[in-house]
Formats: sequence, structure tokens, C-alpha cells
Amino acid sequence: MPIDGNWNCAMDTPLGERKVTLTLAANGSDLTGSIGNGSESTPIQEAHADGDNASFKADITSPFPMTLEFSVKVTGDEMTGSVKLGVFGNAPLRGTRT
Repeated sequence: MPIDGNWNCAMDTPLGERKVTLTLAANGSDLTGSIGNGSESTPIQEAHADGDNASFKADITSPFPMTLEFSVKVTGDEMTGSVKLGVFGNAPLRGTRT
């Protein structure tokens, strides 16, 4: 699947740019993986892949406890999309496969 792999991503949040790493693997429409920020990692949830597109959620504790909701598209080794930051609105996301 096009989404499989490790990704270095940046989100433009109200608190500035936040960098995260994603590890993703698709098996048909099922998607598994994790999100990390360098000091901690958490599994993704409610994850679905559809060709070059994927959606998933992740619960984080820093800088605030919240559920992030990702909607991404992969083109080659680049990822674009958006992340819903709980009550803080949406943030654009961009990333590259490592």
C-alpha cells in the first residue's frame, strides 16, 4: 500500500509547528501504526486506508490531553492532509517518508 512506512511530519498548530513521526502499515482497508513525538509513542485508533487516502485517530497527553483526528493523502513519498486538534480546530499536516 502507498501509505506503508515511516513518516516525518509537521503540523502547523496554534502553538506553532509540532513535529511527529508516524509508523503506518495497511492491510487492505485496515490500518495500524503509531504516532510519536520523540519522547513518547501512542498507537493509532479507528484507522482506515483507502488507496492513497487514510484516516485515523490518536490520543495524546502533551501539550494537552486530546484526541487528534487525521485525514491524509499520500503521493509518492509525500503526505499532506489535516489534523483536527480537539477544540483547537484543524491544522495542516505535511510529511515525507523516511
